[in-house]
Amino acid sequence: QVQLVESGGGLVQAGGSLRLSCAASGRTFSSTAMGWFRQAPGKERNFVARINRTGAVRYYADSVKGRFTISRDNAKNMVYLQMSSLKPEDTAVYYCAAGPDYCSGSGCYALPTKYDYWGQGTQVTVPS
Repeated sequence: QVQLVESGGGLVQAGGSLRLSCAASGRTFSSTAMGWFRQAPGKERNFVARINRTGAVRYYADSVKGRFTISRDNAKNMVYLQMSSLKPEDTAVYYCAAGPDYCSGSGCYALPTKYDYWGQGTQVTVPS
């Protein structure tokens, strides 16, 4: 069992930066892959980034590549999402998720169904 708690959301002007944090409980944290997803009002939950259990492999959605960076600290059971050059279209509730380190199928890391545990979400608002 893994419990996840996100923090760090808020209101930031376009072009600004924000760092989201996700605190994980459970002894299996270092063996799980971690992901960030986001959901805007009236839209489906979309993949943002994923990091494998060691931190050596990272994936990003095309829309955030070059602007967002996912990282983890296994000693602290923490995952981070550093967001820069924020745009109004980044406005959403951001969710932290945990799942098996391995998944089969091309692009499987981007599927919400490949994650077993979810946080409650943190709101990020970038006014236009």
